[in-house]
Amino acid sequence: MIVLDANILLYAYDSASAKHATARAWVEEVFSQATPVGLPWQTIGAFLRIITNTRLPGERFSLEEAAKVVDRWLEQPNVRLLAPGDDHWPLLRRIIVEGQAPGALVSDAQLAALTVEYGGTLHTTDRDFARFPGLRWKNPLE
Repeated sequence: MIVLDANILLYAYDSASAKHATARAWVEEVFSQATPVGLPWQTIGAFLRIITNTRLPGERFSLEEAAKVVDRWLEQPNVRLLAPGDDHWPLLRRIIVEGQAPGALVSDAQLAALTVEYGGTLHTTDRDFARFPGLRWKNPLE
């Protein structure tokens, strides 16, 4: 399963980004294939929070435009929403402690734990994820 971090999606939808063309092509390919794509609620929330924030540089969307983008993702037959299961806490705790993830890195640890829980590979451009034990991750834009 391909698990998506928000940064890949933000590059794909922000035409002002230097990584836009590469990210857009990759995202369109991933959503059109049969391979399962996991969308954590954290990823969707981060995408919405950033893409609609007009105080940030780059192309920004209205709330309605951004919601329609998410609707299109969720309509794809290969997309699965990922939520923590009953045994999420022990996994998250281990990843936070062993990955030395204080402060802002806790959010990354949550995404890492969810990816491990679902047996996926996290696709991100954020190298901070290398710190988390047991996480498979890759940067599809390199």
